[in-house]
Amino acid sequence: MMSRFRRICSRCRRCAASASRAAWLAAFLCAAASGQPFTQRGYFEIRNFAYPQTAPGDSGRLVSEQLLRWEAAWKMRPWLQLNLGADARFDSHRQFERAWRLDWADRRPPRPPVSARRLSVLAHRGGLTVEAGRQFIRWGKADILNPTDRFAPKDFLNVLTTEFLGVTAVRATYERGGDTVDLVVQPVFTPSRTPLPNQRWAALPEEAAQFTIRELPRRYPGRAAAGARWNHVGSGYEFALSFYDGFNHLPVYAARLEPLPAPSVLIERIHPQMRMYGADAAVPTRWLTLKGEAAYFTSSTPLADNYVLYVIQAERQRGEWLFVGGYAGESVTERRVQLDFAPDRGLAKTFLGRASYNIDPNRSIAFEGAVRQNGDGFYGKFEYTQAVGAHWRVTAAANVLRGAARDFLGQYRRNSNLMIVLRYSF
Repeated sequence: MMSRFRRICSRCRRCAASASRAAWLAAFLCAAASGQPFTQRGYFEIRNFAYPQTAPGDSGRLVSEQLLRWEAAWKMRPWLQLNLGADARFDSHRQFERAWRLDWADRRPPRPPVSARRLSVLAHRGGLTVEAGRQFIRWGKADILNPTDRFAPKDFLNVLTTEFLGVTAVRATYERGGDTVDLVVQPVFTPSRTPLPNQRWAALPEEAAQFTIRELPRRYPGRAAAGARWNHVGSGYEFALSFYDGFNHLPVYAARLEPLPAPSVLIERIHPQMRMYGADAAVPTRWLTLKGEAAYFTSSTPLADNYVLYVIQAERQRGEWLFVGGYAGESVTERRVQLDFAPDRGLAKTFLGRASYNIDPNRSIAFEGAVRQNGDGFYGKFEYTQAVGAHWRVTAAANVLRGAARDFLGQYRRNSNLMIVLRYSF
């Protein structure tokens, strides 16, 4: 009886702590809203997916997701700003948690029902800008793949429809003339969210059906990650050098077979130590803008590879058309990975491209695709978007995946889908 009482009290304390944080935040927002320099925006979005085929372990063909996103900024002083953002979600396929709580870290496998998307303080004085808290950090210049983008974990529950996750970090940026120095310290690790094992995007091999797959409790790196980037803008060119020392936000897996009492496979998720040396450049010419980005990755973790990942692309704007095309390549200097989830490396040795056309101020179309150089994998997408009035937007898209089961793109060949998105912005 006493232990049950302690459990109830513990839950009450957690609820009270969450309620106090929510109350503090609400009071803070009211105080901010009373001032003049407070801006906010957001949208409510419904995404509907239709899958013509079922997948192993997932017979669902219709999936609906709802997202309410709110973002705000309060300029407390001419040099000081508070950034806020929150998401509320629900879905029909149980990829989101059903327990209503406010998530601050984005570390759980399913998407949280309510999460703090951004919560940071930004100070600016002269050429120095410092931002501390939950924020978004993007590095690199390429458009189709960014090997140097190490502080940018993603939500991959749907491998084709992804979005970036915020990280808790302190970032200092100093700009003078054509040079910018960026220093980042990330004390709390944020992993990418990978497909759930019982959903179609997990793409488990058919042989796995004969085993019970159990994942061991997740453990995350405890020490901080850090990085630095120097960017130089010259006359007719731009280039940057970058360095990262931390952990890969994408996991590798250690697996072992447990034959008794019933055949099962135990999976341990590992986020390997990673050190990255990167460079990127952009050169505008009369006809094209050429971009390149490359990074060399080393790791002291026994299950992690050492490799080079690079992108070469060309971009051209002609009237209302925008064309982007290029090649992503990889060279492995030491292979040790047995099992991993790595969409960035999964797109290596692939030709990628995108073309978009603005029909008028309210309508646009876009095409994008990826083709493996050996023909084993293919991805294609057609998208049409139309704005209706000042607040509504409708997007219809068709995604096609084909290829061999051993290929990163080909393993999702049963996940071709049609998508309709309805968004109301405010």
